Amino acid sequence: MTGAGERGGRVPSPTSTVAFLGPEGTFTHQAASAWAAGGARLTPVSTVTDVYDAVATGTATHGVVAIENSVEGYVVPSLDAIVAARDVVAVDQSFVRISFDAFEVPGAQGGPVEIVGHPHGLAQCRRYTTEHGLDPVPASSNAAACRDVRPGQVAIGPRICGELYGLATRAQGIEDFHGTRTRFLLLARRDSVADDVRPADPGAPGADTWRTMLAVTPHVTGPGVLARITRAFGSVDVNLSSLITRPLKALENRYVFVVTVDGAPWHAPVRAVLGELLAAGDSLKTLGVFPARGELDEEVAGDRVPPGSVQASATEADISRSLLWGRTT
Repeated sequence: MTGAGERGGRVPSPTSTVAFLGPEGTFTHQAASAWAAGGARLTPVSTVTDVYDAVATGTATHGVVAIENSVEGYVVPSLDAIVAARDVVAVDQSFVRISFDAFEVPGAQGGPVEIVGHPHGLAQCRRYTTEHGLDPVPASSNAAACRDVRPGQVAIGPRICGELYGLATRAQGIEDFHGTRTRFLLLARRDSVADDVRPADPGAPGADTWRTMLAVTPHVTGPGVLARITRAFGSVDVNLSSLITRPLKALENRYVFVVTVDGAPWHAPVRAVLGELLAAGDSLKTLGVFPARGELDEEVAGDRVPPGSVQASATEADISRSLLWGRTT
């Protein structure tokens, strides 16, 4: 299923325009194509910022951006863009399985000396880069790297890029970790969100299978601020499934907390928490509301935790070593 979008929720109408990070052949293009299955027109743009701008100005009714990769984590430029966006909100999410092939110009003489790709892609192919002694060169997207590859370079991208841009395949499946996925968001204008997010009847099955992405900015900081925020969700049994901090630009030690919770803003427990945070003086903004996909339902396997981590069953010596409980002299 490499590159196939796992999508649900609302499909933009045939009259919709969906902006995505181009050119054709990006993983974002694949995610956008799944959302445009109903006949919406796809429009490639040059940068992630351009996607947000197209939606905000009405040039496009929707946009698609990568937000998180299961190896590299959050895509910071896209995360910062949605936090900063006044008029754009996420209304759906999907997942694309990621695999990279290495391409070169047909008939290229000699071995390549550079590897070109999007920074997130290059970070997922470090082993291949090191083994072949290649210098990494960033590109605006993996498809752009494949489109513009020159002799002496190898470009990384989805398998479809070889066919799209007439390239020779040098190697297949060069990613460090196989089976990774990237999560994508479908964006819409905040004022039109009712057209895309349709709450189910409260008594219907699946009515609570939503996730909400929020920006929480405390105005007063100090000991216990983060604990106060997380405790507000836990006190009414609202599961906090993700938390990441981003700096308030140019302010030292001041942060906005981006949290993802189980439930939707119109559900009573979530609404109660938001009311409590407002009463505490925090600034709030809903960044997205989208159907859950079961992506958080599996337990974490032991071989996936950071090396050197310990659990209560470990020996006392191992616990002391990992937690630095022993005195150092």
